[in-house]
Amino acid sequence: REVDVLWTLRAGASAESAADEPILCSKFIVAIGQNASAFLSSFILDSVCWEVVGAVKLWNEWCRTSNTTKVLPTDSFCLFYRLISDPTVLLCQCSCYVAEDQQFQWLEKVFGCMRKEGLQVTILSTCPVADYKTQESTLTLPSPFLKALKTKEFKEPVCCPLLEQPNIVRDLPAAVLSYCQVWQIPAVLYQCYTDVIKLDTVTIEAFKPLLSSKILKSLVKDISESTKILKKLLTTNETHNNIYI
Repeated sequence: REVDVLWTLRAGASAESAADEPILCSKFIVAIGQNASAFLSSFILDSVCWEVVGAVKLWNEWCRTSNTTKVLPTDSFCLFYRLISDPTVLLCQCSCYVAEDQQFQWLEKVFGCMRKEGLQVTILSTCPVADYKTQESTLTLPSPFLKALKTKEFKEPVCCPLLEQPNIVRDLPAAVLSYCQVWQIPAVLYQCYTDVIKLDTVTIEAFKPLLSSKILKSLVKDISESTKILKKLLTTNETHNNIYI
């Protein structure tokens, strides 16, 4: 159940040499789950502007990654990208399930390679609307909707209402935010509550308010082109699912 983080930050550089020299990172954007990853693929990632610089290999009850990783967010992989014009901006698409006993390894090996001074983290994830606790009926909630949770050090305005008590977050999103809180790293989690568990256009577009955030607005690509990419992703995923039905 080992978690291996493989970095290829420079041509010919090994993971060991990358670990010896911490990565200077100003912005780290983490998308956890298919819909969050698809949002970044559609509205932020551009093959001309970004390059793959790392990947995570792991095995558990729900996920078994292989040596051949594809860039599609519908695959069960965790990939790291770097902005070519500003190498201090890193992005992670984590579509694979990271088990509870593997989360500490994931955090230590990913953040252990980064300099924490000047780092700011943004986390995107989804969860079932049934997990949202409210005095109102969840049937009347305008699903999907966004809620934010931030560390004490995060001082910027958030793009949606804060998550109210007694709601909690779980799994890798919670682990990343907790790690940032302990290390006093400014971080914000945007959690999308949705009633659709598969890759879904409405759920993906629920993240669009984040495009106006300080950390993302400078990274947004052409919206019209983003719509085409989103449709292509969903069509590819549908075809992929039909093959295995």
